[in-house]
Amino acid sequence: LPLLLKATLLRLANGSYRPFYNGFYYNHIMNDNGDGQDKVDYFSGARLVVETSKDPVYSYNGANVTLPCHYHYEPDLGPKRKIRIKWSKLRDDYTKEQDVLVAIGKTYMAFGDFKGRAHIRQASRHEASLVISDVRLKDDGKYRCEVIDGLEDESDVVDLWLQGIVFPYQPPRGQYRLNFHEAEQACQDQGAILANFNQLFQAWSEGLDWCNAGWLADGTVQYPIRLPRKPCGGVHLAPGIRSYGQRHRHLHHFDAFCFSSALKGEVFYLGRLAGMTLEEAKQSCQDAGAEIARVGQLYSAWKFVGLDRCNAGWLADGSVRYPIVTPRANCGPAEPGVRSFGFPSKGRFGVFCYRER
Repeated sequence: LPLLLKATLLRLANGSYRPFYNGFYYNHIMNDNGDGQDKVDYFSGARLVVETSKDPVYSYNGANVTLPCHYHYEPDLGPKRKIRIKWSKLRDDYTKEQDVLVAIGKTYMAFGDFKGRAHIRQASRHEASLVISDVRLKDDGKYRCEVIDGLEDESDVVDLWLQGIVFPYQPPRGQYRLNFHEAEQACQDQGAILANFNQLFQAWSEGLDWCNAGWLADGTVQYPIRLPRKPCGGVHLAPGIRSYGQRHRHLHHFDAFCFSSALKGEVFYLGRLAGMTLEEAKQSCQDAGAEIARVGQLYSAWKFVGLDRCNAGWLADGSVRYPIVTPRANCGPAEPGVRSFGFPSKGRFGVFCYRER
C-alpha cells in the first residue's frame, strides 16, 4: 500500500502517526556515531508465526467464504496486541499483488472489487481470517495473509479455488478469430472468465479433450489432450496440456478456454411445436420473467444441476446447443456433454432461459 494510506490507517487506529513496536524484540539505544540518531538492536525473544490453511479453500460463484489465518508468538506474549493485518491477492507466479484489505484493530479498509465484500473475522484471539461475501469468478487464486507487529512482518499464503467448469469457446465468425482481449470479452459475454492453467488442468484430469488451442488468463495459449492423435501434436506424445507458450495479445488469434462456476439462478428450457427464431426465443424468455441463457450458464447447469435435455435450444450468442448427462439414442455421442449445432443463420428451435432465484 502507498505510505500515505498506511499512515492514514495508522492514524485512524492510534490517533497519531507514531510507529509502534512490539516491545519485546527491539531495544532502542543511541548509536556509536555520536550524532544523536537511534539505532535498533535485535535481541533474542518471541517469534511471530502466521499460519493459513495448507489445503485449498473451495467455494463457488455467489457464495460467502472465509480464508483462515491465525498468528501466535513463540513464546506466548500474553494479552492480544495491536497489530496490522494486510491481505493481498497474488498472481500464480507471485510477481504481482492486488491489495484486498488492511486492518488495524477494528478499523479496516477494503480495496477495488473487494470494497463492500471483504472484512476481517477476529472471533478468537490471534485470528486474522478474511471473509469474502458474494464470491466472484475472478476471486479464484492465491491470497497472502500478512501480520505486522512493529518491525516484525510475517505472512502465509492460502489458495481459494472455485468449483466450476472449463469450456472451449469460439465466436460465430469461426475458429481462431480472437486475440487475447477479444477472448477475455467473449468469455465475459458468456457469463464466464478466461480460465487459468490450474482450472484447465483440473478439467483435463476430469476428461476434457480438445484439439483447438485457446487463450488462458495468463496470456498463454494451450489445449488439453487425453487421446493423442496426429492432428493434435502427434500420436507419440503423451496425454497432457499442450502449450504454445506466451503469444502476442494483440496480433495472435486463437479460441478461448472459459471458466464458469455454479449459478445463483436456474436454467430452463422453453419449446414450441413449430420452434422459434432467435428473436422469438429471446422474447419467450422475457415473457417468462427471464433472459435467454448464456453459454457459461448452460454449461454450469449441466455440470452442477444435472440439466439433461435432448432438445436443441437457442443461447444468447446465437448458438444452438443442448446438454446431455445421460447419453442415449438420438441424442449425440456416447459421452455426456453439451452438444452444439454451431451458429445457424436460419432454423427454428427451442430456447434455454436463465432466471435469478
